[in-house]
Amino acid sequence: MSRSALAILAVVAVFAYSVDRVSKILVVDNLPLGEPVDVLGQLLQFRYVENPGAAFSLGSGSTWVFAIIAALVAIFIVFFARRIRSTAWAVLFGMLLGGNLGNLTDRLTRPPGFGVGHVVDFLQVYGFPAIFNVADVAIVSSMGLFILLTIRGVGLDGKRTPKEGKPLTGASQDRPAADSATPTDQG
Repeated sequence: MSRSALAILAVVAVFAYSVDRVSKILVVDNLPLGEPVDVLGQLLQFRYVENPGAAFSLGSGSTWVFAIIAALVAIFIVFFARRIRSTAWAVLFGMLLGGNLGNLTDRLTRPPGFGVGHVVDFLQVYGFPAIFNVADVAIVSSMGLFILLTIRGVGLDGKRTPKEGKPLTGASQDRPAADSATPTDQG
């Protein structure tokens, strides 16, 4: 277990969760439900809505299912965190955990009740069909980082794995890959 990666994951998760919670409290306390408030003209508006479903309000009758899935994802990340050695992967899982817990908190604590609470959404970008929140930004950002790390071949340990037939370039080329040794056929 890498203590520094675990610390980074925890700091990022607490930061994402805190910013999400504080922003939602401010929105609920200060904005009228459904009314647009220009932030950057129509490019960015705050529009407080209560989302009973998932992205794009899909599955509004299944909020309790999303609450269970979110709880399972949080538990998975906590147990999986021991395997992470990379700063980038720690940031990824920290954003995912913080965002996930932010929306899960809404589902567990907001009306209409435990496990079926509506998520507070308030960010509306011109031309984008959904209204979202800081937790959603953290989750989507973590998925973008996941795609980038996967394409680049960066493992949980932070080391890049070469693609078949293509050597790594730069300083990492001198290091042999941990799994590059193959048994020889002596038969």
